[in-house]
Amino acid sequence: MRDPLIQFKDVYKSFGENHVLNGTDLCIYKGEITTIIGKSGGGKSVLLKHIIGLLEQDSGTILFEGRPVSEMKKAERKILKRKCSYMFQGTALFDSLTVYENIALPLKETTSLSDSEINRRVRDKMDQLDLHEIDDKYPSQLSGGMKKRVALARALVTDPEIVLFDEPTTGLDPIRKKAVHEMISNYQQKFGFTGIVVSHDIPDIFHISQRVAMLDDGRILFEGSPVQLAQVSDPAVKEFIQGLYINDENTTRVYPEIKVGHG
Repeated sequence: MRDPLIQFKDVYKSFGENHVLNGTDLCIYKGEITTIIGKSGGGKSVLLKHIIGLLEQDSGTILFEGRPVSEMKKAERKILKRKCSYMFQGTALFDSLTVYENIALPLKETTSLSDSEINRRVRDKMDQLDLHEIDDKYPSQLSGGMKKRVALARALVTDPEIVLFDEPTTGLDPIRKKAVHEMISNYQQKFGFTGIVVSHDIPDIFHISQRVAMLDDGRILFEGSPVQLAQVSDPAVKEFIQGLYINDENTTRVYPEIKVGHG
């Protein structure tokens, strides 16, 4: 049995009277894409923010490579945070910065690299993601799909081990959604990072995922492969999945054909 890279054990998080995580148990495995699904407002983004250290749990344990994060020294937590990167919903590019400046920002803020080394790394990432001749353009001058690619370049420029994607296809049409999914999958294979994706793009997102976790009322109702999800008997899970396809007569045909992502 493999040991998880990241593990949530009985994690609780509340904001006043709003109980968001209610005993969450979850395992994330190295080198895989894990997709977190669930109802809107169900705590998926809050869960992501716990992984990257933007939020701390009220109780329970979050482990990284078997070690409780709460027991790590400040310097160790800083190193862990640097291993992670976050691609925000809606890209969160800065309109006042050029494409080049947006991508370079994490290196300037979190490292003491020289300008020449920052320039080399930014150029490398732009080449790897086919971002040519747009250095001096501003986000407002780019298409939605191109903005996503710039946001991914910014997320990858620090060579992270873990990349978190918070609804990366928000606001895109079906063709561009598929392109973003393929982009995530291709670059995950190329760079080998561990990907954690919050998404509503069912079943499309399953085609690039090795694991799926369903969060409902602050608990993980299902955790496993897309194929296992297709065979699940839990009525709450089935109701959620089929509810997304209530107008799709092919629902029962689609799910048995779900394929596991690469790997």
